[in-house]
Amino acid sequence: MSLITPGEGEVVPAGELGRVHFVAIGGAGMSGIARIMLRRGIAVSGSDARDSDLLAHLAELGAKVFVGHDAAHVGDADTVVVSTAIRDSNPELVAARERGLRVLHRSEALAALMAGRRAVAVAGTHGKTTTTSMLTVALQHAGADPSYCIGGQLVTTGLGADEGTGEVFVAEADESDGSFLIYTPHIAVVTNVEADHLDNYGGFERVKENFARFVERVEPGGTLVAGADDEVAMELAVLARDRGLPVLTYGEAAGADLRVSGFTPRGLGSRFEVDGVGEVTLGVPGRHNALNAAAVIAVARALGLDLATVRDGLAEFRGAMRRLEPKGEAGGVEVFDSYAHHPTELTADLSATRDYVREKAAGDTGREGRIVAVFQPHLYSRTRFFAAEFGAALGLADVAVVMDVYGAREDPEPGVTGRLVAERIPEGTTWEYVPEWDEVAAAVVRLAEPGDVVITLGAGDVTKLGPRILAGLRAASS
Repeated sequence: MSLITPGEGEVVPAGELGRVHFVAIGGAGMSGIARIMLRRGIAVSGSDARDSDLLAHLAELGAKVFVGHDAAHVGDADTVVVSTAIRDSNPELVAARERGLRVLHRSEALAALMAGRRAVAVAGTHGKTTTTSMLTVALQHAGADPSYCIGGQLVTTGLGADEGTGEVFVAEADESDGSFLIYTPHIAVVTNVEADHLDNYGGFERVKENFARFVERVEPGGTLVAGADDEVAMELAVLARDRGLPVLTYGEAAGADLRVSGFTPRGLGSRFEVDGVGEVTLGVPGRHNALNAAAVIAVARALGLDLATVRDGLAEFRGAMRRLEPKGEAGGVEVFDSYAHHPTELTADLSATRDYVREKAAGDTGREGRIVAVFQPHLYSRTRFFAAEFGAALGLADVAVVMDVYGAREDPEPGVTGRLVAERIPEGTTWEYVPEWDEVAAAVVRLAEPGDVVITLGAGDVTKLGPRILAGLRAASS
């Protein structure tokens, strides 16, 4: 994967793209863009390496879909859309270039859909998906009916993207490959900025430089919404004000425009206060989600919406899939799933889980259940960079099962395995390194006890373990 170089040409409005073919249409981001195009009456085709429910859904909407990659699948397309993960040798990309077709990166296709709308682009190292999801639900409740494209799926609808009738377009802005620099938002949200994707950026300074460039792309008259608890986000706020851009800050910091206080866990939710709004309740756990909600309120203020109605909409939010998503209970053990794949994200989710088990114990039997964390490191480079930090984060669990690395787009690195993380877990946390995927569920069933909470963590196929763990727990308790 390489960093995108944006700004090489003007954004082509979606109505001028002609027939559009997506290479790897089954991904969360690509399928969402395809769905919106279909809703706008654009002819869409696409291929993916494997069949899925998303492909079937797109076919029902009118897309012509293929399983497997072949040059013939491009057909009579005028535009071909690819993601950074698509290699130059892909036969459909090769055919598109040989025929001189317009080839767009996924972000350029999304920018085409955003053209002419009041675009709200949500960026940051952590919290993008949940904040974008919360914002979508809250704006829907407020009657704004936004178009939206999220890097995940809403629990309530199963959708990650759709076309709305309103003028606002809400989009998750991915910084991993630099592609968020293609957007020109009316409102930019920066939740926080930390070191990540260093396989692309090389160092934290370049990460910060790209976020500064992102803020510079906010259109005149727009607004920056920045996390007041994050040092880099506040540096970006200074840059924005220096160029005359209005800024709204949110967070627990004393000087935040929308200050969060009084955070109190309530089961799988919470309550807290936001200055100028009053009490806010959420149906999703964690202090980090209270901050995400405050970001939503800040955006709503910038859009001129009724904040009480937006607050009510936040109370209806039930989460995004794979963000501390409940998967079920068996044998007295609850199982959750999380996309967390950075040390800060593990820390946030495990802290939220600790709040949950403590409150449950206080209102139930008095016995505080243990947290059993099942972590699959994502990318060899990220594991090498952050092994110690991952180990420290897993120290927040009582029991940790560490899997081998999910390489995704990367080739294996000698000596870089899940054991690098496991051996850095501090004393006080019991851990096992289980490199064989098929053996993980049985290990968890063996380790878990009634009253425990199991949480699977990672951006890879660890998400498929939840049903296996639940089945094993049922069998063990029968």
